[in-house]
Amino acid sequence: MPRLSILLVQIVVILVLARLVGWIFSRLRQPKVVGEMAAGLLLGPSCLGWMAPGLSASLFPAESLGLLELLSQIGLVLFMFLIGLELNTGELRRQGRVAIAASGSSIAVPFALGVALAFRLPHGPAPDGAGFAAFALFLGTAMSVTAFPVLARILTEKRLLGSRVGAVAIACAAVDDVVAWCLLAAVLLLVRAPGHAATPWLIPVGLAAYVLVMFFGARPAVRTLERIHRRRGRLTPDLLALVLVLVAGAAWLTDRLGIHALFGAFLLGAVMPRGARFQRAIKERFEGTIVLLLPLFFSLTGLKTSVRLLSGAGGWLDCLLIVTAAVAGKFGGAALSARLMGMPWREALALGGLLNTR
Repeated sequence: MPRLSILLVQIVVILVLARLVGWIFSRLRQPKVVGEMAAGLLLGPSCLGWMAPGLSASLFPAESLGLLELLSQIGLVLFMFLIGLELNTGELRRQGRVAIAASGSSIAVPFALGVALAFRLPHGPAPDGAGFAAFALFLGTAMSVTAFPVLARILTEKRLLGSRVGAVAIACAAVDDVVAWCLLAAVLLLVRAPGHAATPWLIPVGLAAYVLVMFFGARPAVRTLERIHRRRGRLTPDLLALVLVLVAGAAWLTDRLGIHALFGAFLLGAVMPRGARFQRAIKERFEGTIVLLLPLFFSLTGLKTSVRLLSGAGGWLDCLLIVTAAVAGKFGGAALSARLMGMPWREALALGGLLNTR
C-alpha cells in the first residue's frame, strides 16, 4: 500500500477508536485523554499485535510510525501554545510561592524514592561504576516527571486551567519537564563514551537565556499582533501565518536547547497578549487542526507500549512497586508542600493528584 494511503488509514482508525474509547471513558467520569491512550494500547502490541499480528503489521508497519509521530508532535506543539495562551498568569503570580514549593518537592521526593528503589530492584545493573549510577538516575527521573501534555489536556477538558489549582499545576508540570530534561542529559553524560561528552549544564543556561528573551524581548514585540488584529477586525491569513511562524520558531529553539519543543510553544503562548477577542480568534483557527492531530499523540503513547514485556510475577511485582512509590512520592510531596504554603487541604490534595499524570 502506498505510504500516503497507509497514513490516511492510520489517522482514520486512530481517530475513530480514540473518539469512541474516549467517549466511553467520559461516561465513566474519566478524562477522555485516558481513553485515547487506552485506544492506543488496543491498537498496539499489547492487544491487536498479540491477537492479530498480521493485521497489526499491515496497519502499523514500523517504518510508517515516524511520520505519524511527526504529525502528532505538530498537533501537540499547537495545543501547548493554546495552553500557554489561556494560562491564568495573574493567578500564577499570586500563587508563586506555592508553585515553587510544590514543584520542588514533587520532583525531589519521587526522585529520591526512585534512586533508593534502584538498590532494591533485582533486574537493574550491578551496583558498581557508572552503569548503576545511570540506572539509578534514570529511574529517579522517570518517577519524578509529570506528563505535561496529559495534565494540560485534563485541565482543559475539566475547565480548570484558569483556576488556582490549574495554574499552579501547569506551572509545576512545566518546571518538572525542564528538570527532567536536565537530569536525562546527565544520564547521557554517564552512559556516553569519553569522546562524546555531553554538556547538561547548557540546558538550564540556555533555558534561562530563552526565558529572559521571551519575557523582556518577545513579550513587548508580540503586542503588535493584537494591535494589528484590532485594526483589521479579524485574524487575516497573513497574521495567522505570522503566529504560526512564531510558534514554530519558539518550538525549534527549545528543541535545539535539548528541551522538548512543546515547552517553547507553551512559553510563547504565555507571553502573548491577553485580549479576549485576539485569543478567541487564534483558538478558533487552531482548534480544527488540534482535533485532528492531538489524539494521534496520546494514542501513539499506547501504540508504542507493550505490557507483554512484563513477564512473570517478578516483573509485575517490580512494576507495582515502582508505580506505588512514584504515585505516593509525587502525591505526598506536592500536597504537603502546597498545604505548608497555605493552600487549603482540598486544593492541595487535588494538586497532588493532578501532578501524578504520567
